[in-house]
Amino acid sequence: MADVKEIDGEVKEGRRERKRRQTRERIEAVALTLFLERGFDGTTIEDITEAADVSKRSFFDYFPSKEEVVFAWQDSFSDELADAIAVQPKDASIVEVIEGALTSALLAASADPQRLAIAALIRDTPALCARDQLKYAKLEGKLTDALLARSGGGEEERFRLRLLSAIVVSTLRIGGERWSEGQQELSLQDFARRVFEQLWTALADLGTQLRQRNPNC
Repeated sequence: MADVKEIDGEVKEGRRERKRRQTRERIEAVALTLFLERGFDGTTIEDITEAADVSKRSFFDYFPSKEEVVFAWQDSFSDELADAIAVQPKDASIVEVIEGALTSALLAASADPQRLAIAALIRDTPALCARDQLKYAKLEGKLTDALLARSGGGEEERFRLRLLSAIVVSTLRIGGERWSEGQQELSLQDFARRVFEQLWTALADLGTQLRQRNPNC
C-alpha cells in the first residue's frame, strides 16, 4: 500500500509515513531537550535512544549524527523565510519583499524560547560552530529560489538574484553576530530595520560610484 494517497485532489498522509514522521519528531524533540539540559557533548546517542524509546539503528535511519539533529531543526528557518517571501504583497518592491520577509521570519524565531536556547547552544559548542556556517549556504539557495518564484525570470535573473541573496544572507550573518554580542538598545525589529538601511545605502552608494566611473552603464 502506498504511504501517501490522493483523495479528492488532496494528498493524504499514509499510516506508515505518519509513523515515520512521528518517530523522527520524537527523536528530535527528545534530543534537543537533552542537549539543552545536559549540553551537547554531555549527551550521548544512547541517552537519546533510551529517552525516545528507539534503537540506535532507528536513530541512524533518521539522523546520521547528533549534529544533524540540531541542524535539521535549524533548517526549518529557511523554509519559513521562503513562505514569508511568498506572502509578501504582489506589488512590493524587491527591497520591501526581502526586508519584510526576513524581519517577519526573525521576529517569529526570536519569539520561540527553544530556538534562542539552541542558538546559544550552537554558539557555545565548538563541534557545532563550524557546521553552523553551512546553514547560510542553504539559506542563500532558498532565498534565491523564493525570489525567483516571484519574478518568474530566467537564468540571468537567477544569477542576479543569487548575487543579491548572497549579500543579504551575509548581512543577516553579520547582523546576527552583532545582535548576539550583547544587549541592544533597540528592539530586534528596529535593529533589523537599521541593518537593512545600512545595506541598501551601501549598495546605492556603490551604484552611484559605478555610474560615475562609467556613465554609459
